[in-house]
Amino acid sequence: MTTLDAPRAPEVDVAAPRPRRVPVWLAIVAASLPMFMATLDNLVMTSALPVIQLDLGSSVSELSWFMNAYTLAFATFMLPAATLGDRLGRRRVMLAGITVFTLASIASALSTTSEALIAARAVQGVGAAAIMPLSLTLLAAAVPPAMRAAAIGIWGGVSGLGVALGPVIGGAVVEGVSWEAIFWLNVPVALVAVPLLIVAVPESRGAWQRLDPVGTLLLGGAVFLGIWGIVHGNDDGWSDPRVLGPLVLSAVLVPAYVLWARRREYAVLPLRLFRSRSFSVSNVIALFFTLGMFGTVFLLSQYLQIVQGYSPLDAGLRTLPWTAAPMVVAPIAGLLAPRVGLRPLLFVGLVLQTVSLVWFAVLTESAAGYPSFVVPLLMAGVGMGLTFAPMATGVLEGLPEDDFAMASSANSTIREFGVALGIALLVAVFLANGGALSPTGYDGAVGPAILTGAAAVAVAAVAALFAPGRGRSHAPRA
Repeated sequence: MTTLDAPRAPEVDVAAPRPRRVPVWLAIVAASLPMFMATLDNLVMTSALPVIQLDLGSSVSELSWFMNAYTLAFATFMLPAATLGDRLGRRRVMLAGITVFTLASIASALSTTSEALIAARAVQGVGAAAIMPLSLTLLAAAVPPAMRAAAIGIWGGVSGLGVALGPVIGGAVVEGVSWEAIFWLNVPVALVAVPLLIVAVPESRGAWQRLDPVGTLLLGGAVFLGIWGIVHGNDDGWSDPRVLGPLVLSAVLVPAYVLWARRREYAVLPLRLFRSRSFSVSNVIALFFTLGMFGTVFLLSQYLQIVQGYSPLDAGLRTLPWTAAPMVVAPIAGLLAPRVGLRPLLFVGLVLQTVSLVWFAVLTESAAGYPSFVVPLLMAGVGMGLTFAPMATGVLEGLPEDDFAMASSANSTIREFGVALGIALLVAVFLANGGALSPTGYDGAVGPAILTGAAAVAVAAVAALFAPGRGRSHAPRA
């Protein structure tokens, strides 16, 4: 008997009528609040690094690991967390993730050495891995199908807002209180999020299936080693064996996983998901969109501080036309998606972002003042809002609910990979053009770097042309 013929336990009917109803808005808040907390911690430390360095006596390498430890754990453990959620209960695993994340936040706040803070940040990333993808899965199952696109739109806006507002909130807290307060903030959020999740979001499970430890090691190893190599490339040199070795091994593990998974239905990321055109296209968009946009967010926030002389908080506030717009536009895009289809929303949103990045490149190279940035910042924010919701909807469109957790986890992993790759790639282009972190070091360097980001988003825009049109569902065949 092959693994494909192996008997499976009866599937849980996650779509069965629920005995109680809660307001849709409450379910959206319950699913989005812990997700916002997890995404916020991606970049919340960026504004606090100079203060932490003075307080803990950290080296430059340790400063980078305060960020990298979280990113590596976050990206590596999302797919295994989805598998556990399908078996044990998605809400149960998400609650466990919130608990781990909160305890690790307390440990981060109490850290008195760099090593302790790095370890706590890694554990934080493990907890976040059980929060981010399962929040979307639980939300999609908790709201009526007719309202799913709008709910996902709000979720997408909150997700983007969490990443984008990290430096703003971090700067405000560091300037007003202390760097430890960044982590203490997570405690009251968790105390609200846990009971809210229990009350407002029903438990759900996917189809029971065998665990896939070999596939988890292969795919998780590919993600871990890939991000490891990327985040060390600029500091250690791309030809350094400590960088090149992990990147090569990561590239080898991907086809090894494909060979392993192609005849195993219980694989941690089933290859049948890629038969869905919507799923495949959405993930291509996710990779190139996050690569270009979040790499630019990183460079532009530094530009506003180093070249234009703003404090971390002031620089973050001046990006609000960009970072806050998705919160308004994404729910509208979610409402429009069933009427106009995903393709036009994605294409228009990504074109707006491509144009805005080209505009940023021109403005930064011409040393324009901040008022000149307002219109392209707003354009970029509207474009992001038009992308977040349709992309999240496209990942799930046409798939059975049993696959929602795995599909969402795959998309979240790819986006996290794109963020790390985008920052590393754009910084590499910046440095290759003679860039330096000084008021004059951006001349002739920041423009080519941002144009590289624009090219990546343009690739995503082309990919959007292949998204399913209105009323089409490209579900994988059984």
